Amino acid sequence: MGGADVVPGVSGGTMAFILGIYAQLLAAIRSFDKIWLTHLFRLEIKAFIQRPHFGFLIPLVFGLGCALLFFTRIIPLPQLLHTHPELIYGLFFGLIVGSIITLLPQIGQYDKNAWFFLILGTLLGWLIVNLVPVDTPNAPWFIFISGMLAISAMLLPGISGSFILLILRKYDTVFNAIAHFDFLVLLPFGLGIIAGLVLFSRFLSWLLAHYHRATLTTIIGILVGTLWIIWPFQVRHYELVHNKEHLINTIPYFPETLNDTVIYTILMMIVGLIIVLIISTLAKRAAK
Repeated sequence: MGGADVVPGVSGGTMAFILGIYAQLLAAIRSFDKIWLTHLFRLEIKAFIQRPHFGFLIPLVFGLGCALLFFTRIIPLPQLLHTHPELIYGLFFGLIVGSIITLLPQIGQYDKNAWFFLILGTLLGWLIVNLVPVDTPNAPWFIFISGMLAISAMLLPGISGSFILLILRKYDTVFNAIAHFDFLVLLPFGLGIIAGLVLFSRFLSWLLAHYHRATLTTIIGILVGTLWIIWPFQVRHYELVHNKEHLINTIPYFPETLNDTVIYTILMMIVGLIIVLIISTLAKRAAK
């Protein structure tokens, strides 16, 4: 998930879905609930510590931190995205295609309802990743909404939180506030993140509990729709933020010649596909 968050256009939620920990992730976030707050106010320390799913969250957060450091310090993915974008996006394209292949059988019968939600999700994913950045206000209420939308996008497979901030024209504002400890921005943004985690995680969990097939089919459709921006062969347009280029728009194309770059990219796509199929097979064996 940490590696995915480094790559523009790829969501950590997508990787959680691929790795089969998506439901656990939502449940862990939901464990910080009213009962947990009651234990806090009553100073019931043991119950306060035991209720959240720390056994899941601590190694997850540790892994996220290690991945972010590894893929920015040791293997600089942001730099490789500029020098070898086809190879990196090829790997993630293979990962997402593999996840779609492993998830499709869970839909069951392909009736009209299944096709409706699959097409709906595909259109939704395609529309979101193709939105054009617009001018937006810098008022605290909009910073709060930006935080809610960004974290909600990160939870939803297929949508990148950083991409949402670019669409809302708040990427520069937020990261500039982080660099200069501007709490007039960080406070409403942080509150928006908390609100987004509390509300959206519960909303997604409710949908999966009550409309599992429709929600799963829509999420698969979103993954299909976002393949547009993950397709490795693209003319990519970047926006300069704090002297660093950030992806804001892409135009896919199909290579006309079979050169070394195309061959290696196809191999990376196959590697990503195989990785997901292996993980899926191991997960099925472990569940038996």
